[in-house]
Amino acid sequence: MYALKLTTETSDTDLIAAVLDGSEAAFGTLVDRYKDRLFRLLSRYCRDQVECEDLAQDVFLKVFRKLDTFQGSSAFFTWLYRIAVNTATDHLARASSRRLRLVEDVVLEINERDHDPDNPAVPAMAAELATVTRRILDKLPEKYRTILILREYEELSYNEISAVLECNLGTVESRLFRARQRFKEALERDHPDLVPARG
Repeated sequence: MYALKLTTETSDTDLIAAVLDGSEAAFGTLVDRYKDRLFRLLSRYCRDQVECEDLAQDVFLKVFRKLDTFQGSSAFFTWLYRIAVNTATDHLARASSRRLRLVEDVVLEINERDHDPDNPAVPAMAAELATVTRRILDKLPEKYRTILILREYEELSYNEISAVLECNLGTVESRLFRARQRFKEALERDHPDLVPARG
């Protein structure tokens, strides 16, 4: 049995080794460490909390079953994200309603605008922009939707996205560029009134 005193400081590598040696407590520590981050990611793919919880359980079950295949060449959380993204997109592909939930204010470059915090219209505009953003992202191909989520909402670095999606940095850069372009084009075409005026 892997003798390890579990603490919040125990490294992922040591926890994984303990899990592979049969420690359920070590796996519980891994789950506790990443469950909030995982749930936040999954909540961007589905609206229903119970559905998110089911997906999270599914992800952690897959992680447990596949843990012996983790090579350690990337960070554990990027490997976890890869499983989560694949699980969520598979779920969406099977669902009758392919909707994406983005509850935060819009943070994409196209949506940046100067505004007066004292202007009473600002909250209404922000709410409208968030609704429009969800609609546009709903219609984007899965690969563009996912890369925007990972970069703009999860704020992963290009290297981390590369590890999650298992593609090289050049692919990440070009795909993100195309995703942003498609988003901008859709916003300018369908909602020109929301496009920031160019100074």
